[in-house]
Amino acid sequence: MDVGGEISMNITFLSPITPTDMTRQSLPFSYVDVVVYATDGSDHDVQLYADITAEWASGDRSAVVEWEYGVTPNETIAYHQFYRQTQLLWSEITDQTEYGSWYWATDNAANLTFQIGSDTDVRGAFTTSGRLANTNDTNFRAINDDQPTFAFAVDLGSVETAPVSTLFTIGLAQEQAIQFDGANGDVSVPSLWTSYYATELDALEFFHTDYATAAGLATTFDNKIASDSNAAGGADYVILTSLAARQAFGATQLCGTPDTPYLFLKEISSDGNVQTVDVIFPFHPILIYTNPKLLKLLLDPLFTNQETGQWPNTYSIHDLGAHYPNATGHSDGNDEQQPLEECGNMLIMTLAYAQREGDTTYLSQHYNILNQWTQYLVEEALIPADQISTDDFAGTLANQTNLAIKGIIGIQAMSVIANLTGNAADAANYSSIAHDYITQWQTLGIAMDADPPHTTLAYGMNDTHGLLYNLYSDKELGLGLVPQSVYDMQSNFYPTVMEEYGVPLDTRHDYTKSDWEIFVAAVASANTTSMFISRIAAFINQTPSNRALTDLYGASTGESVTLS
Repeated sequence: MDVGGEISMNITFLSPITPTDMTRQSLPFSYVDVVVYATDGSDHDVQLYADITAEWASGDRSAVVEWEYGVTPNETIAYHQFYRQTQLLWSEITDQTEYGSWYWATDNAANLTFQIGSDTDVRGAFTTSGRLANTNDTNFRAINDDQPTFAFAVDLGSVETAPVSTLFTIGLAQEQAIQFDGANGDVSVPSLWTSYYATELDALEFFHTDYATAAGLATTFDNKIASDSNAAGGADYVILTSLAARQAFGATQLCGTPDTPYLFLKEISSDGNVQTVDVIFPFHPILIYTNPKLLKLLLDPLFTNQETGQWPNTYSIHDLGAHYPNATGHSDGNDEQQPLEECGNMLIMTLAYAQREGDTTYLSQHYNILNQWTQYLVEEALIPADQISTDDFAGTLANQTNLAIKGIIGIQAMSVIANLTGNAADAANYSSIAHDYITQWQTLGIAMDADPPHTTLAYGMNDTHGLLYNLYSDKELGLGLVPQSVYDMQSNFYPTVMEEYGVPLDTRHDYTKSDWEIFVAAVASANTTSMFISRIAAFINQTPSNRALTDLYGASTGESVTLS
């Protein structure tokens, strides 16, 4: 950022990802590192200002907020702490949490001043004098009443060409993270970081002083993603993965204790469900890549809830709660029912984890319920009833070709699970069924008389098509169930229906989903893979929407799509 042609300001926003370091990954904090230096060859006196407001504390702008200013016990870090006066445990309003304490911190240096007050007073004070009054407004009030503002000012003195850095930390400390309906009924589950740090200030102090290490780890992690992505799909693929990584992990929270850790996931930008199985499914490849053990921590609460009698149905649950952070299950059996979808997802993801970690004990531990879900698929997968899939916004439909193949692959996955756990008879039976079904599926779900041939959206609807993204799991698990001819057929077909920014999800709408496009690209021919990746990268670079990276957009327009 150029400031008047005299000073350059570089601002780094960093939310570290450390998938193999549970201590660091558990900390719900982020960095803002501001570096300034002269660009015109002269020296300049520079004062730096940064604030946040009480809007962070609640989605209810009439809520009253309390605050305090302080320094850590070793007096190295200055911080603003603020929180909703009436804590609403386990609550969110407009997707903002309503409990816990926010921290806004920086180094406690001699050149630091602070102020708490209304936004106009605090910002006006800095504009007038380049410093703040070191005063604390004690009139606790509503967010929308003379908006409380928590500010720091740093006098950097004379700045030359040598860069001068100022570090800020922001984060939310919730000692109790989530309520979970597990083996002992509804229980409060702590944030995992509370097992490593005695107090919130201890956690804040570690995080803030860890910046050099955290930045180094982040650079190493980012470089690995970039290198691996470039090797797999070229520069355009790096655009996708570099944006997606932190956004994906940003939906998760490590909870529990070191002996019984959990990873909980919020379904963001839709309805806020907890631990949605068909949202974990498109998320799980990055866990397989970074640390498969984290996938187990996502699956564990789902198994615990269902295996201890908290779920009455024979098929898999859709989610563990209607809105985060309430993983209180659905003991009445009334969730957003996607039975075929979720049974297939659970079988596929459980095997994917076990294969990467060599954890056959996990398969044995959950064999009974995995077998139960497979029996459901045997009954329902080949001819799917009228139901929704993960693309629930597209509506219900019977005989969905893509949904059927997920169930069939799930059956074959169970055959592998049975083999790995010494259940040879089950393995042979399920493999025989899966191979029989895949043969029938090719007759039912492929429009052979089309030019070129392709799979249909639903059986018999030969003038329709859709992204056959569930093929991905056959390759991911190394099953070899689906004939290569099906992959080749789809690879030849997709370029014929490609729009400016991708292939539509199906023939009912123009919109598409980038996650499913990448699943398709991962198992397509080289040319078709490149086509998908380049079109998604073009969407990212050219979209007129000013939102964070979305997975739902118009294939022909590049516009972000919002569903009511």
